Amino acid sequence: MGISLPKPGVGRRVHLFLAPLIWTLVGLMLMFRGWGWLGRGNGRFLVILALGLGSLKGRYVLDRSARRCLRRIADFGDYTCVGAVYSWKSWLLVIVMMGFGMTMRTLTEPGPVLGTLYMAIGWGLFFSSRLGWRAWLDDIRG
Repeated sequence: MGISLPKPGVGRRVHLFLAPLIWTLVGLMLMFRGWGWLGRGNGRFLVILALGLGSLKGRYVLDRSARRCLRRIADFGDYTCVGAVYSWKSWLLVIVMMGFGMTMRTLTEPGPVLGTLYMAIGWGLFFSSRLGWRAWLDDIRG
């Protein structure tokens, strides 16, 4: 008979809190890193491009993903594993994206192009986290 470790289970409301929290924190971290790579002076104008691209990505790609995640969480019972906050496909995508980021930083010197990309992706995550925050607030209000 094998050893059975307990799953780190949490309530649905915790999942509703964690889903947008992770997107918010990762988005802020990416924007912070991207900002540092944009350069001084005119390089900072690339933030406008990044915000535009990130808003489009958020609205047309990440919002769909956030809604799918929230539908999954709505079906959870209490004491569902905390890692289930995202599907295994989403976690796999996170690993791939992290690998892509590390590869890009290794192959190229971080600068305005990579900074704009980080800012756009970070803003998209931050922007789309609003859906999760709204769902969490609606849940705690009853």
